[in-house]
Amino acid sequence: MNDQLLVVNGTVAPLGERPRLIADGAVWIERGVIRRVGRRAVVQRAAPARIPELDAGGGVILPGFINAHTHLYSALARGLAPKPPAPKAFTDILKQLWWPLDRVLTPADLEVGARVTLVESIRAGVTTLVDHHESQGCQRRAMEALSAAVARSGLRALLALGLSDRYGRGAKGLAETETFLARHQAGHSGRKRVTPMLGLHALFTVNDETLAAVAELARATGLGLHVHVAEAAADGRLCREAYGLTPLERLDRVGLLNERTLAIHGVHLDAAAQRLLARRGAALIHNPQSNMNNAVGTAPVPELLRRGVQVGLGTDAMTADVRLEARVAHLLHKQAAGDPRIFFVEACELLLRNNAQICNRFLPRPIGMLQPGACGDIAVLDYDPPTAMTAANFCAHFLYGLAGAPVRATICDGAVLLADGRLTQLDERAIMAAARQHARRLHRRFAATPAG
Repeated sequence: MNDQLLVVNGTVAPLGERPRLIADGAVWIERGVIRRVGRRAVVQRAAPARIPELDAGGGVILPGFINAHTHLYSALARGLAPKPPAPKAFTDILKQLWWPLDRVLTPADLEVGARVTLVESIRAGVTTLVDHHESQGCQRRAMEALSAAVARSGLRALLALGLSDRYGRGAKGLAETETFLARHQAGHSGRKRVTPMLGLHALFTVNDETLAAVAELARATGLGLHVHVAEAAADGRLCREAYGLTPLERLDRVGLLNERTLAIHGVHLDAAAQRLLARRGAALIHNPQSNMNNAVGTAPVPELLRRGVQVGLGTDAMTADVRLEARVAHLLHKQAAGDPRIFFVEACELLLRNNAQICNRFLPRPIGMLQPGACGDIAVLDYDPPTAMTAANFCAHFLYGLAGAPVRATICDGAVLLADGRLTQLDERAIMAAARQHARRLHRRFAATPAG
């Protein structure tokens, strides 16, 4: 981390509560924290002499992007076909691809796969990731492996192990979670870069004993919860058949539905469930590309927003570039409603405002805004607007220009991780070569593992 850094020669979009743009702006970062934001001449006069400068090249200086739901390890599944026959439904995809895969993962696979996602995140201007991990066949040391990868990358992550009883391994997952928390408390596992959360896979794969144990751990630690909820119609149906309650009702019954809960997907939430989510103050994370890919439906995000639910945006590992999710969300909800007038500003707000506010529920220092006291996280985009760019039309420029603009620089906590389009702290070529080697072995083990 640089003790001092001045990012200059660009249009600053501070975001936060008051939309504005600062032409010929600058951001001064001191010891990883933003000290001052404003016009370049004013900030330079306030900053120490001969401070290192990063030239934005006339581009746009934004807060680092936040991916509010992903799966770091899953990069090694790229190109891996589900077991035959071709899956026809969401549960088939789980049984024929993801569940056999997570039974054969090793700690080395987890760390190598995570490094790939972290490299791609840096290249996408993402500085914070909220990760939900699944590896039922590899739980011991799983979180240590992921934490090590995050620490080496220079990025920030909120990490959770998704507990599941589908192989009777909920107790093992709980033990690994407790070990992870103890190591983090003791200063191990990349403590400066990692924030622990509690995790559940989904309510239809978690029994009452495991659910109660996680609820007790949440009360004892105050940690947030990261859980898949109502991703497909089968989620609610299987949960009701086994437990007589909907997924949100089960969470609420044990006190796990509150403002420190991240409910992921929420595609199949009826009006009663939406009202319950709003009353409890839980956040919902929308993953439009994943929902489309799995053909599970369209989450009722406009309705949730109208009811006061805070909705964020994740990629579910479909991509590392969360900007693409914002544009897909913008288009998807117009199409789903048959109304071209909707979900314009909202698509930007999910990514550029709500993700920060959601993550700031769990972090000691604010992220997702360029203002004094916030973390020194910045994404510089090479974007030369063809028309006037103002605070009033910024969403249009973001969705139809900035969302696809090259990332010139990525800075996290004042550390420059990408400069002039080049990684500064990671050997991308070596990381990708190692990933290919691990993937070959992993894919062979996957081929030898039965579905289910």
